[in-house]
Amino acid sequence: MNTSTNKFVLFFFLLFIGVQFESIAQCDTIATICKKNISSQFLSDGQEYRALLIEEETAEFHLTLYGESEYRFAACSGLQQSNLLFTVYDKERNEIFSNKKYSIAPYWDFKVVNTLDVIIEANLNIDKLSSGCAVLLVGFKP
Repeated sequence: MNTSTNKFVLFFFLLFIGVQFESIAQCDTIATICKKNISSQFLSDGQEYRALLIEEETAEFHLTLYGESEYRFAACSGLQQSNLLFTVYDKERNEIFSNKKYSIAPYWDFKVVNTLDVIIEANLNIDKLSSGCAVLLVGFKP
């Protein structure tokens, strides 16, 4: 490779790395804001479910919820509430909950009688954001 090709490759590599660090920092900020929706009654499951979304893309998260437990899902994107739409499905894709039906609530509490595998889909509220980091946090009552 010649010197100009090396410089070109290096430039795009550094640009890519810079975008990655900016995205991680954006998600960290949103996760910190979202943690305010997990009250002290709930313990975090220790995970932060994240996805970078553009326009109408959908993030999909798979979780197992354990019977005889109460959970709180907090879903955030951007610096304001109600920027992230989320829907909870059972493994057969029967809808269990959608925050679209509840004024795009940023969190939801859910009691589980029996252990249940769920799929959570998240989309940006494109009336408010065209791109951003989607963050889902899960807490449970001990």
